[in-house]
Amino acid sequence: MSEQQKEQQLLETVDRIIAEGPYQPAWSSLMQAKTPDWFKQKRFGIFIHWGVYSVPANSNEWYPRNMYIEGMPAYEHHIKTYGSQKDFGYKDFIPMFHAEKFDPAEWVRLFKEAGAGYVFPVAEHHDGFQMYKSELSHWNSAEMGPKRDVLGELKAEIEKQGLTFCTSSHRAEHWFFLGHGKEFDSDIKEPLQKGDLYWPSMPEPDAEDLYGEPYPTEEFLNDWLARTAEIILNYKPSLLYFDWWVQHQAFKPYLKKLAAFYYNCGVKWGKDVKICYKHDAMMFGSGIVEVERGGFAEAKPYDWQTDTAVARNSWCYTDTLDYKSSNEIICTLVDVVSKNGNLLLNIGPKADGTIPDGDRAILEDLEKWMRVNSEAVIGANVWRKSMEGPTAAAEGQFQDQKELKFTNKDYRFTINHGNIYAIALQCPKDGVFCIRSLADSSDQNVPEFHGIIESVDILGYDGRLQWSVDGEGLHVTAPGIDSEFPVVVRVRPE
Repeated sequence: MSEQQKEQQLLETVDRIIAEGPYQPAWSSLMQAKTPDWFKQKRFGIFIHWGVYSVPANSNEWYPRNMYIEGMPAYEHHIKTYGSQKDFGYKDFIPMFHAEKFDPAEWVRLFKEAGAGYVFPVAEHHDGFQMYKSELSHWNSAEMGPKRDVLGELKAEIEKQGLTFCTSSHRAEHWFFLGHGKEFDSDIKEPLQKGDLYWPSMPEPDAEDLYGEPYPTEEFLNDWLARTAEIILNYKPSLLYFDWWVQHQAFKPYLKKLAAFYYNCGVKWGKDVKICYKHDAMMFGSGIVEVERGGFAEAKPYDWQTDTAVARNSWCYTDTLDYKSSNEIICTLVDVVSKNGNLLLNIGPKADGTIPDGDRAILEDLEKWMRVNSEAVIGANVWRKSMEGPTAAAEGQFQDQKELKFTNKDYRFTINHGNIYAIALQCPKDGVFCIRSLADSSDQNVPEFHGIIESVDILGYDGRLQWSVDGEGLHVTAPGIDSEFPVVVRVRPE
């Protein structure tokens, strides 16, 4: 069967499964889909950006675009390191992508030990190289480069170790991602055939223009729909993630169609599934709200997720990563969960399949912290108040370019197992905690808490703790306590 015939077969399958219902390609119907119960329980997941762009390991995962734009650092680096784009193009990195040390069992073990409950490997990034076995294009990891079905191997190991498999497609942006290569004498030139790595390489529109030209063609949109349907049918992800450009007007009918197909597949599989989307690509309530590298200032009554990376300057491995501290990432996790969100933390393996030392160190610090404190975040829900203290996270996307410094007066609150967890984002050096939100309600100036406290302890602390409550707050004294990471005060009401 030809690639064109396979695409047509997939599109017919999409139509058939939609016709069988119950979900239809209309927002009013898609809004009835339920978020999986596990999503709110697991709270912490791992994103994986790994692909051909990991071979040059330069700049970031946008290297395939930027290496074709004169004046960009990646353009100059490419010429200096590999020669002209005419003689050595992006496709020439594929034979260098050996992944000879790729061990999915080790990856998943690290993720699980770090406390993750679900994993999102990227199935296809903007570069157009599929990290899975495909019948729609030969430019995939099963036939080229590693010659392994990377997505399939990861899915098998993720589920074997008891985690939930999810995946993402960034195919939409491929419409324009390599288009700058046509602007000078490079290896990207007409004629380009559908199914080729470089097809269609169109001029890049304004990313903020939701009606931007050149308008994606029906041919490309059907290709996007078929590729995504192939992933859904063959790999059965529990969640599906799209990057920003599916918000373009051209995608609207196709996105609704894809969502109806995917949600109906979930019904056939006997499980709830959902799409994670950015901005306003989907009608509110029809998917899970996604906030890239940011979050919300206050708790939300709906499910949401933030995706961020271990480094500020890239999602994939490079040799110039600006790593965040483990403390910053743990504080982000605590802040997000206190506001009813999930944290999806990205890891970027090297081209050979090894986890970089910097990524590994963060995962190991997460493991140490989670071993003691996981009950305050995994399976936790919001309390009547999410936070107290002088330091608040900024609202919106791309807020992580500078570390937010918390003080020993900053707390975040969650509830779980009949307890209230007051999480001190900075451990006080003198071991003295004052949690104002748990002050004695008999003081008319402090109306927040009206409960009776039965017991107080600090997770992982085995010293002699003392506590008392008055109109100022819950006072806890823990002599000798010392931690570079957030400390969890567990409060059990009567």
